Amino acid sequence: MESKYPRLRNKVLRMLRTRFSSLLPVLAILGSVTFLGLGTSWAKHSLFPLVGAQGTTAVRVGLSALLLVVLWRPWRWRLRGHDARLVACYGAALGLMNLGFYMALRTIPFGVAVAIEFAGPLAVALWASRRALDFVWVALAVAGLWLLLPLGHSVSGLDPTGVLWALAAAVCWAVYILFGKRVGHLHTGHSVSLGLAVAALVVVPVGAAHAGSALLSPTVLLTGLGVAALSSAIPIMLEMVALKRLPPQAFGIMISMEPAVAALLALGLLGEHLSASQWLAIGLIVAASMGCAFTAQRRAAAAEAVLPA
Repeated sequence: MESKYPRLRNKVLRMLRTRFSSLLPVLAILGSVTFLGLGTSWAKHSLFPLVGAQGTTAVRVGLSALLLVVLWRPWRWRLRGHDARLVACYGAALGLMNLGFYMALRTIPFGVAVAIEFAGPLAVALWASRRALDFVWVALAVAGLWLLLPLGHSVSGLDPTGVLWALAAAVCWAVYILFGKRVGHLHTGHSVSLGLAVAALVVVPVGAAHAGSALLSPTVLLTGLGVAALSSAIPIMLEMVALKRLPPQAFGIMISMEPAVAALLALGLLGEHLSASQWLAIGLIVAASMGCAFTAQRRAAAAEAVLPA
């Protein structure tokens, strides 16, 4: 009788490990979205008045890179030439994405900027789609963007320059996802620390040119350190954990809650009130992403069902 208990315990442990493994990407993305929203709200409230959007980007990305390079010491791993080029593209996309996003935040609300930027990962998720139902999700996403973007008679009331910066960030986000997956075979600390170092090389000169010596203010550095940890270092690490376990389409799908989370955090922390049409637009974009997630899960289940045992 005693021999049954170790077997039962091992069976329970295996089951728990399997469940945790399947939930890990979801938990990682949820944590990433929440930390990113908190850090970005803090940055807009505290750093924008001191060093502007460019300086905020430089402080956030630069200190994030410093934190992760010290933590992971990427020189411990060998990096082949092909991987180095991929990491350089991944890091450049990451730096430009951050710069474009913070430039957008100067003139448009946080939640709206995230919703527009979200067109990037949503496009990645839909690119490989071929089923008729997928066009429904495309239609929902396009309807949401139509309500947000200042097209035609500027019905959205958003600043066109801010919208263009958010769209540029969307393109960079899509590129970041694709190259993030291509460097997924590297150790997470290796790829993320080197990628952020490349991102810092891209954006720190821009921030220094704009803010000058104000970047070295103790207040800016201390606040920037907290912002860097919350909105860059922790979220990027969590995103890479998810990327290593998911295809790029699924990664783009599972962060569907980000526009809504950003809008709610901005409402509570920044007092940014959105119009009914802007909330509707965010809802349409989130619905499109959730629809994609449902379709992708059914497609994956169907694919597994036809595999030989």
